[in-house]
Amino acid sequence: MKMHHGKFASAVTLSALLTCPSLASAETLRVADSFPVGHYIAENMTKVWMEKVTELTGGEVEFEYYPAEQLGKSKDLLSLAQTNTVDIGYVGVSYIADKLPLSAVGELPEAFNKSCQGTEAYWSIAKPGGILDQAELAPQGVRMLLVMVLSPYQIMTAKKEISGVDSFDGLKLRATGGTKEIAVELMGATPVTIPAPETREALTRGTIDGVLFPHSSVLPYELEPALAYGTEDMNFGSFVASYVISEDRWNRLDPTVQQAMTDAAEEVIRSACKISEELDLEDKQTMADAGVEFISFSDDDKAEINERMGTIGEKWAEELDARGLQGTEVLEAFRNALAEQNGASE
Repeated sequence: MKMHHGKFASAVTLSALLTCPSLASAETLRVADSFPVGHYIAENMTKVWMEKVTELTGGEVEFEYYPAEQLGKSKDLLSLAQTNTVDIGYVGVSYIADKLPLSAVGELPEAFNKSCQGTEAYWSIAKPGGILDQAELAPQGVRMLLVMVLSPYQIMTAKKEISGVDSFDGLKLRATGGTKEIAVELMGATPVTIPAPETREALTRGTIDGVLFPHSSVLPYELEPALAYGTEDMNFGSFVASYVISEDRWNRLDPTVQQAMTDAAEEVIRSACKISEELDLEDKQTMADAGVEFISFSDDDKAEINERMGTIGEKWAEELDARGLQGTEVLEAFRNALAEQNGASE
């Protein structure tokens, strides 16, 4: 994923916090994630939230931030939060689908094509008291503090022109994750698992014909010179980035701190997803300037693709139902929340 600096970033400056007169009695919370230094999610959501909490508590809370897997691998950060080894841990739900299968509902190719639509809908069911919280997060002993659902993944090809719904028949497309691989198959293509750093070479050598990627991942891996066409305004899957705290650690926080965290989250989640959308458009424009042609499907083709993608959610829910989990209920709640978001944006 791309690292963004500058005009949208608001970082936590520990040196500034050290001047706070109440710091001697301040509570220090350790926040750990896997993002590289300067990553746009950390700069525009995580650090902004920490800064806001410190402001709302009058300096009574400070944070120690550990990026780049300094305190643990991304797949282990949930466990580290559950055991209070870290106070707040990053959870990329696709990395731990075995532990949080229901939480992957936000990564399904559902009816949203912007980060804020997906984020607002997902937050409404994942926040404390929501159905996802009750069905999965609370039983795991954690509560979600922050979340961002990324702008949807698009299909991009190296040589094959994208002209309609059948453009991908027989192509080999790089894709990772179960639901994204299903999306590729439903488009008539074959999913190929390749590490992201090897994707450009695979494109140039013809090992793969294209990729299923978000715009934010194209530029860091310098794929744009190897790509010629891309879809737009579609949803072939997404990614959920969140932070959690254990209920035990939460309950030991002062109620005023809890309220500050909650208030800060409501503000920052919305501002961060808007920045994510702006950065996504910037990345898309950079790709277009490099020669990538973005194709809008006809209304009929869009309807056909959305119908195909819509079947993924049903299969996902049925599989979870068969395991005794609330797949259908969570999916319906997410879809209802999306419908509210889409209605509000009209």
